[in-house]
Amino acid sequence: MTYGDFNLKIHRERCTRIIATLGPASSTAETIRALSDAGADLFRLNMSHGSHDDVAKLHAIIRQVEEDTQRPIGILADLQGPKLRVGVFENDQITLEEGASFNFDMDDALGNEKRVCLPHPEIFEALEVGARLLLDDGKLNVKVTKITPDKITTTVIIGGVLSNRKGVNVPDVILPLAALTKKDLADLEFVLELGVDWLGLSFVQRAKDVKEAKDLTKGRAAILSKIEKPSAVYAIDEIVEISDAIMVARGDMGVELPMEDVPAQQKKIIRHCRKAGIPVVVATQMLESMIASPVPTRAEVSDVANAVFDGADAIMLSGESAMGKYPTEAVNVMDRIAKKIESEPSYRRALDKDIPEPEATTSDAISAAAQQVASTIEAKAIVTYTTSGSTAFRAARVRPSSPLLVLTPSKSAARRLTLAWGLNCVFTKDAMDFQDMIDKACTVSFKYGFTKLNDRIVIMAGMPFGTPGKTNVLRIARVSKRHLEK
Repeated sequence: MTYGDFNLKIHRERCTRIIATLGPASSTAETIRALSDAGADLFRLNMSHGSHDDVAKLHAIIRQVEEDTQRPIGILADLQGPKLRVGVFENDQITLEEGASFNFDMDDALGNEKRVCLPHPEIFEALEVGARLLLDDGKLNVKVTKITPDKITTTVIIGGVLSNRKGVNVPDVILPLAALTKKDLADLEFVLELGVDWLGLSFVQRAKDVKEAKDLTKGRAAILSKIEKPSAVYAIDEIVEISDAIMVARGDMGVELPMEDVPAQQKKIIRHCRKAGIPVVVATQMLESMIASPVPTRAEVSDVANAVFDGADAIMLSGESAMGKYPTEAVNVMDRIAKKIESEPSYRRALDKDIPEPEATTSDAISAAAQQVASTIEAKAIVTYTTSGSTAFRAARVRPSSPLLVLTPSKSAARRLTLAWGLNCVFTKDAMDFQDMIDKACTVSFKYGFTKLNDRIVIMAGMPFGTPGKTNVLRIARVSKRHLEK
């Protein structure tokens, strides 16, 4: 991207967005500002950790950084979801031997080499003989041989050490669990009052889970559904249709699905989301070694690069930025990888090859036409006016080769749009009339370095102005001297 005379570099020189998780290593104003400067477009608040006071402090710091940089910053509150865990052992841990019998029950007495409490009646209701239980992130594997109302008998397939409160995954059945626990409901109301932009919904199993969350939020935040369970993978069409965004959460997905299936599922889910026109995030262990090392492994670099090549809207750091020794360096590395891949001719060819067909709507027709016109006349930017953000999401769907500049009077819309591929948002008043629409687009595109004198831009807007969902205007304009003087 070429910057104009004002040289205001408040927007990224890449289209793939970066999410950084905040935590003990990144909880100060100085570090959060450094992460933003290094390339973080959106910050994730993990509701599994920290108090409401901690979350409120981080939220306030992010909003101050946004004010200081004049760059919209999105905030994702990631709800914990239903966590399934075993109970506690007499000596804190046991060793499960391969081929041995081991029982799970609902007796809260301390566990031993023969049994342990599994305080989740939903598992007892849903399990069938032959199903698997995966323990401690899949490191241990047991197979169900007998079920009674108060005991599950299993045979150890893969043994090892099992310690207090380790997690349990149940990949073979859909559990009768609500996606939102009591803790989640309390957290949800709290973060909605704070004013977060996105809600991460953990352990989604079906579209019904997403609908319940949407009914509760009532549009106060957008819903990002995390695809972690096989049941969600199988119901991906229905989940994508009702969600505002999707996360390919490869941690638990890699536990419950065969690990060799995860790369193909990642690509499949990205294609689904691109076709639907909703943002898709690739997450988990992207630069895991940078928790302790200032440089990533070559395999991790390739992993990040592949997610960018696949056309993901955003890539996410978890422990790397939350508790690692090198949070800013991790963002910087991710930023450099994305920029490098996006500069490769093969990246553009891959995007152009996989452009989804426009749906039979005015906004899709205008978005497709804007991409074609901008390419033909070598426009320096496509400028999109939006109030709700829907027009901008549809513009990002076609992955245009010209930069996308979004003008919106809504801070809420601008912050949500930080998750989407290639959208550079500026807060501004809506256009008053047709000429003001042209003048504002030319002036802002020059001010923020997208254009120079005599460059042409393509403008997408809706009339009457300020009416959501009314994209019906496509205009070519040229930056003139009077736009430089405004």
